[in-house]
Amino acid sequence: MAGGSPAEPSTAPAASGAMTAAALALGDDALVLSHRLGEWAGHAPVLEEEVALANIALDLLGQARILLSMAGDEDELAYLREERAFRNLQLVEQPGGDFAHTIARQLYFSTYQRLLYAQLAAGDSVFAPLAAKAVKEVAYHQDHAEQWTLRLGDGTDVSHERMRRACEALWRFTGEMFQPVEGVDVDWDAIRAGWLESVTDVLRRATLEIPEGPQSGAWAAGAGRQGLHTESFGRMLAEMQHLHRSHPGASW
Repeated sequence: MAGGSPAEPSTAPAASGAMTAAALALGDDALVLSHRLGEWAGHAPVLEEEVALANIALDLLGQARILLSMAGDEDELAYLREERAFRNLQLVEQPGGDFAHTIARQLYFSTYQRLLYAQLAAGDSVFAPLAAKAVKEVAYHQDHAEQWTLRLGDGTDVSHERMRRACEALWRFTGEMFQPVEGVDVDWDAIRAGWLESVTDVLRRATLEIPEGPQSGAWAAGAGRQGLHTESFGRMLAEMQHLHRSHPGASW
């Protein structure tokens, strides 16, 4: 898999059972979001964001390479699996839409990922070394998303309305983040509480309201972890895998 230098080469043998399930879930999250962010190449609103989004995408790709290599051959897992075999959250596969949608998606996911990796880094699981490095990267991802949320939410009437719509449109995909993942030994309730507190604070400062859901118990949870994906994912996957499938066995 090209790009995204891993923190260090993985020398562990292919995992099995719960560790494989966990590595695939976390690795697929990083891989899919990396690709989605890469779609902004040449289209970001300013040159600075071309660089920022590309760097975030490369960080995520580096995480994906390590995680997928723990479960098997990283290239085969990325480029030869069918749609139903991917275990990523439905949130990360959502199209970027306008820039506000990309920022809302990034705010929701990076806040969750930082809390998750912080717990993993403090533990003694096989994921601890990766998490210890990645949590520093993700802290930047979260800060980047927060700053843009504040800028758009508390900006012009147009930017505020776009950010409001983006936050509401993507909110229904956030409940899935807090469903326990086999092989990931963390306090999911603490992650959920920490996430809601952090996101609530950012949206409040951005003059945005929390979309309805968590307080009423109507927080929707998707089934991406079970291999059920939204319509746009199939098109994204076809694009991501096209070159590899068109030239099987090729190397460069």
